[in-house]
Amino acid sequence: MLPTPQTLNVLSAMITPAVLMSACGTMILSTTTRLARCVDRVRSLSAGFEEMNQPDARRDLLPQRRKMTFQLLRLVTRRARLLQRALMSLYMALSVFVLTSVSIGLETLIGMAAFSWVPIITGMLGASCLFYGSMLLIIESRLALAGTFRETGFLWELGKLHAPRELREELHESESKLVRAIMPVPAAGMDTEPGGGEPTVRSDK
Repeated sequence: MLPTPQTLNVLSAMITPAVLMSACGTMILSTTTRLARCVDRVRSLSAGFEEMNQPDARRDLLPQRRKMTFQLLRLVTRRARLLQRALMSLYMALSVFVLTSVSIGLETLIGMAAFSWVPIITGMLGASCLFYGSMLLIIESRLALAGTFRETGFLWELGKLHAPRELREELHESESKLVRAIMPVPAAGMDTEPGGGEPTVRSDK
């Protein structure tokens, strides 16, 4: 016996939330991986902080090392909290989408048009939870990038401290060229007033 068109329509409507369920599952998997990396990062920072307090620890840029460690710990803590809230939001979205699929089938099976608003409400609620989790992940990614910039900045300063003199001079020269390339050059016949004011035209009179 072949299924009726009405049955196929109901099954198609119940399968529609499965696309969003798949999206939630993928985001849950990636968010769990990012949270595990945060935990590993906290452990590595804790081990590094213990090494700083050893008597035979390196003393070069020690205050800067401690400051960077505290800053990174604060960033990683904020990232972990955001990831935990994002996971909770994604799990809620997944559960609500399952409820949406079930409510579509029940509403058709019971045949009560008075409850036709239930799948709409649950679908909107699930989409809202998915959107909220996505926003939290965007904020977390920006915090991760900020931590990377701080760590690379410290490594840059440490590298210039231990680099040979010739390499330091070469780096200083390259930085100077970069600054000159970025800063605007006044046009011929134009003078820039002290304090960064507007350029004025020189008069030969």
